[in-house]
Amino acid sequence: MDQREEGVMRAFRESAPDEAGLVQRTWVNHLAWTLVVVLSGLVFWLVLAVVNAENQRNALANMQCRDRVFKEEIDRQCMLSVQSREHWWQHLYYAMKHTKPQK
Repeated sequence: MDQREEGVMRAFRESAPDEAGLVQRTWVNHLAWTLVVVLSGLVFWLVLAVVNAENQRNALANMQCRDRVFKEEIDRQCMLSVQSREHWWQHLYYAMKHTKPQK
């Protein structure tokens, strides 16, 4: 190779993209996505807990699970399976709207 060809090849090598740096994986990206997944799971779990608590609170307030024998007692089996509103999002809406106890 003469000097002219070597100069062209050197220029080509310098202008070529760095293939080692094209796909960089950093721990910062993994940490961010891990936090997103964990926090999304936490929010999902909290929504389920609020919906369940509001469902049971509404059933108690409307006396839907009174014991058949002892009228002042609560039927605990009923509390596990009661649906006091038609949809779960109604429980969530009510719980988010009413954050203070009623007087």
